[in-house]
Amino acid sequence: MAKTINTEQTLTKKVWNLATTLAGQGIGYTDYVTQLTYLLFLKMDAENVELFGDSSAIPEGYRWQDLVVLDGLDLLEQYEKTLKLLSEQDNLIGTIFTKAQNKIDKPVYLQKVVSMIGEEKWLVMDGDVKGAIYEGILEKNGQDKKSGAGQYFTPRPLIQAMVDCLRPQIGETVCDPACGTGGFLLSAYDYMKEQSQDKAKLDFLNNKALHGVDNTPLVVTLASMNLYLHGIGTERSPITCEDSLEREPDNLVDVILANPPFGTRPAGSVDINRPDFYVETKNNQLNFLQHMMLMLKQGGRAAVVLPDNVLFEGNAGETLRKRLLSDFNLHTILRLPTGIFYANGVKANVLFFSKGQETKEIWYYDYRTDIKHTLATNKLQRQHLDDFVACYTAKHRVETYNAETAPVGRWRKYNVDEILARDKNSLDITWIKAGGEEENISLQDLMGTISAQSERISNAVSELQKLLAGLKE
Repeated sequence: MAKTINTEQTLTKKVWNLATTLAGQGIGYTDYVTQLTYLLFLKMDAENVELFGDSSAIPEGYRWQDLVVLDGLDLLEQYEKTLKLLSEQDNLIGTIFTKAQNKIDKPVYLQKVVSMIGEEKWLVMDGDVKGAIYEGILEKNGQDKKSGAGQYFTPRPLIQAMVDCLRPQIGETVCDPACGTGGFLLSAYDYMKEQSQDKAKLDFLNNKALHGVDNTPLVVTLASMNLYLHGIGTERSPITCEDSLEREPDNLVDVILANPPFGTRPAGSVDINRPDFYVETKNNQLNFLQHMMLMLKQGGRAAVVLPDNVLFEGNAGETLRKRLLSDFNLHTILRLPTGIFYANGVKANVLFFSKGQETKEIWYYDYRTDIKHTLATNKLQRQHLDDFVACYTAKHRVETYNAETAPVGRWRKYNVDEILARDKNSLDITWIKAGGEEENISLQDLMGTISAQSERISNAVSELQKLLAGLKE
C-alpha cells in the first residue's frame, strides 16, 4: 500500500514538475494536461499490443512507435497529423480526441512530454493508481486560477458525500448532464462496483450504466480519459460531447448527480427551444434543473449543486419551485459554505429530490453559518460532511435544532405549508445566528463575489434595455 501511494505521489509530482517548466514557456496547464492525455492514450495502446498481444486500436502509421522515433519538426508534424486523424475516428478514440489540436508548438517541449510518458509502463499499473494520478493532475489543474479549469472540477469530498447519500445501486442508470471531468460518474461507479460479483451486472455497470454529457470538447477529452484510466468505457466512452439543454432527453435515468455551470448561458450557444420545459427562462441553472427534473424516471432520485438564486429568484424561479414541490419530493437541502469551490465566491446548495410524490417536508442542513473553509488552510475533507451524511441516512430523522435548547442545531425540518406561505415560495432559509466573529474573507473570494454580483446586475440591465427598446417600438 505504501509503495502504491509513493508511486502516485512520485508520478504526480513528476508530471506536474514538467507542467511548471512548460508554463514558463507560455504553455498553459490545461493545454499541457490535454496533450498529456492524447499521448498517454497512444502509449497505453502500444503497451496493450506489446504486453498482451492485442491488436492496436490506432490506425497504422499513427501509433506511439511512429512518434517516438522522431524529433524536431518531424515529430511536431507527425503528432499534428495523428491528432487530426484520430479526432475523426468513432467510438472511444474519437471521443478522447474530440476536436484535438496540438498546443505545444516547440518540438523540444513536445519531446520532453513524450519522453516522460515513455519512461513508465502505464497499462500494468493498478487502475486505482493510474486513475488517482490523473485525478491528482485534474485537481491541480482545477486549482490553477489562470486556466479557468476550476469551473469543471467539483470538490471530491462533496461528490463522495452526495453519492453516499443517494446510494446508487448496481443495475441502475446514473447520469450527469454537465459532467465536467467525470467526478460524479467515477464516484458512483466506485460505490456500485463493490455491490456484486455477477458478471452480467458488472458488464452493465462498465458499459451501460453511466452517461455523462458536456458541451466543451476539452472537458469531454479529460472526462473520457479519467473514466478510461479507471477501467470504465474501454470500448465506447460513456461521455458525449453535446449541449444537454438543446433537446429532450432520449432516455430516462434512475439517478442524477450533477453540478451544472453557474451564470448565464455562454455566448454563441444555440437558443433553447424546449416545448417540454415547465417554464421559459435565460437562467442557466433553472434550465438545467428542469432538464434534470424531466430526465428522471418515476421514483428516480437526484442530488444537484445549485447556486443560492435558484432558492429565491422570482418569476421562472418561483414557477419551477412550485413544480418541484408539487410533482417531486424535495426532501433535503444542504447549505454549503464559500471557500470550497475552485471558482471564487460561490454560494451554493445541494438539492436532493425524487420524482413522483409531492413534497411534505424539507429537511435543511446548515453547513454554512460560522463554517470557514479555504482552499489553502482548511480545505473541505470528506469527514467534514460526516454529520450531514449521518443525519441524511438515518432510519428515523431527528432534528438537532431546538429553539430553546439547541438554537445552533444544524439539522432542521420545515413543513411544506411553511414554505408555500413564504414570499415567492422561497427556499432560502437560515435560522442560526452567526457568531458575530469578523469573517475572514480572502481577497480572491471577495473579488469572486463582486464579479458574480456585477454579472447579475449586468444581465438585469441588459434585460431592462430590451424591454425599454420594445416599449419604444
